Amino acid sequence: MSVSPVTGDSMPEHTMTPPMPSAAPGTAPNATPTAPVDFLEYWKTDCREIKTFRGHSHGVWAVAFSPDGLTLASGGAERLVRMWDIETGRLLRSLRGHTNDIRAIVYTPDGQTIATASEDRTIRLWNPNTGEPTKLLFTRYDHNVCSLSLSPDGLMLARGSHNKDIKIWEVTTGTELMTLLGKDQYDHHWSVCVAFSPDGIHLASGTDIGKIKVWEVLPSGEEKVLHDGHWQRDNEDSTETRGYFIEDDGGFQKPMDYWIGAMIYTPDGKTLITGSRDKTIKLFEMPKVVETKCLTGHTGWVRSLAVSPDGKVLVSASDDNTIKFWDIAAGRHIKTVKGHTGGVRQVVFSPDGKRLATASWDRTIKLWEGGAEPAE
Repeated sequence: MSVSPVTGDSMPEHTMTPPMPSAAPGTAPNATPTAPVDFLEYWKTDCREIKTFRGHSHGVWAVAFSPDGLTLASGGAERLVRMWDIETGRLLRSLRGHTNDIRAIVYTPDGQTIATASEDRTIRLWNPNTGEPTKLLFTRYDHNVCSLSLSPDGLMLARGSHNKDIKIWEVTTGTELMTLLGKDQYDHHWSVCVAFSPDGIHLASGTDIGKIKVWEVLPSGEEKVLHDGHWQRDNEDSTETRGYFIEDDGGFQKPMDYWIGAMIYTPDGKTLITGSRDKTIKLFEMPKVVETKCLTGHTGWVRSLAVSPDGKVLVSASDDNTIKFWDIAAGRHIKTVKGHTGGVRQVVFSPDGKRLATASWDRTIKLWEGGAEPAE
């Protein structure tokens, strides 16, 4: 009997160790003995720009790390998805197919599929290794798709768009799984932003007027909570306040002032963080959606949020050309980084949390690193 615990113990050892080097070639040897990184300290220490990826001819809306942390995918107003080798900074390939701005890019956790969402009203799935398009997802009444969220298992893809409903697709087959529609049949506001909870049970969505909804995804697809979020009650809520469309301007004359630009859950799923056109970032305790903090400091629309893997650090990107670091627990501003000359439309952490990528309207993607500078 005494033998079995030993073999039981040593088995995981053997299965665990070999994959390490392949996971992160540069860091594996020295990363194994060290303690897990405290990202609060790591990003407080420094945030250096280590690379700039140039090649986009127009502003960049979206950027994503591959799960192995070796590749970046980016897309924007020039309608191409560009894949970059992070180490060399080389452009690996450009995927063409979208006919309008690409607004969102996500990798499935296995790294075998990229989903891109565009203002051409479609979502495209690609094989990132070959650049082959694999699926095209759209329905007849779709409008501009501006947000994507994958369930944690990578099987369901939710889209936020200039539609009032939220569609969820099955990634492997490309079939439409469900449509989430609010309880209020007269609420025609767009669900422009979506985020799956880390347990995959709930989906949070934000609207063009700043309200927040929480849905139970499976089995019911039911709206569980409606919260005013960033919306201010003193504004009379009518179609008139939505503004009117101007063709040559390519947008609304007076769009919603509280439009939700970004939503993200902390890894433990206990906090939902939203960023809005009203320049604020709000933290809500989940699942009841109780507002706990409101972070101010940005002077432009908050377009993107990222949370470090340990859930301690929040990074926000804004049209004011900056990214800001926040201590989530304290609700305090840590630092502001200016590097871009245009609005920053997306910020994402690398899978290990040690790097950040930012996509900007200045046509570049920048890679940032924290911690102490490596000794030469």
